[in-house]
Amino acid sequence: MADVAIIVPTLRRPESLERALRSLFAQTAVGDRVSEIVVVDNDPSASAAAGVEALRRLAPWPLVYVHAPRPGVATARNAGLAATAAPLIAFLDDDEAAAPGWLSALLKARDSTGADAVFGPIAGRAPEARPWLKPYLERFFGREGPTCTGLIETPYGCGNSLMVRATALPGPAPFDAAADQAGGEDDALFAALQARGGRFGWAADAMVEEFAPAHRATLRYALARAFAYGQGPSQTAAASRDWPAVLRWMVIGAGQAVVWGAGAAVLTLVRSPNRAELYDRTARGVGKLFWMKGLEPRFYGARELARLEAAET
Repeated sequence: MADVAIIVPTLRRPESLERALRSLFAQTAVGDRVSEIVVVDNDPSASAAAGVEALRRLAPWPLVYVHAPRPGVATARNAGLAATAAPLIAFLDDDEAAAPGWLSALLKARDSTGADAVFGPIAGRAPEARPWLKPYLERFFGREGPTCTGLIETPYGCGNSLMVRATALPGPAPFDAAADQAGGEDDALFAALQARGGRFGWAADAMVEEFAPAHRATLRYALARAFAYGQGPSQTAAASRDWPAVLRWMVIGAGQAVVWGAGAAVLTLVRSPNRAELYDRTARGVGKLFWMKGLEPRFYGARELARLEAAET
């Protein structure tokens, strides 16, 4: 029985979208479990439509095209969910490519752990990065976890994941559209799941590669993302009005900013290639301090949304 839908949100990345889809077409050992692959085109001009149509004949399962013209990562994920009734949902980002046994490994981990959401490792790739930055950036865009499949305490992001719809993705629009450009929509989702007693799992063999394009393989971009990641715990606590937790995260952030910032200054003076790691930790600490609304960096479709809003007015 087909019980899994794979959702791939995309925004103006035709080459990487094709790479992602071809990697899905090559999945092995999943039998007839896949009901459809849903591609959500988040470009107002529907730029992915022709590419998806050209690949349709190669797809081993139904390839569903959805146009979600208002740019935003949460909006795109919600639109993908609305296009399928599958009880299990796998997410793959359009800049990722899955290993042939990816989905099979996620399904096996879900069966063995009984988790509501299962995550897998990511190998970061930044081929166009500056040499001294490349090791840091490939770790930044990657994801490491336990060496063995099993239950875990802390969730990861939606890219490379499998979720039980009934428990992990409740309601018609489980992702908060307020996080459309800044991201963090999965932080709030998983915090709510954890509060309901949900469980998280890790699939050690469910490997994907994530390819950072040249405009993202920069220190400036990575530190902006690190700052946003740092904001996550404080913002999640603030959303639930847990002000003691907000204060605790701000104190932690202040300590991180001071300690790691001092270390970063020393490594900068000696031109150590390891300084990028301390820049990252400092940025995350600062993010915990400056978590307030209006201070979030905007990453996902911000330019496209600005053009759309200008056209509407």
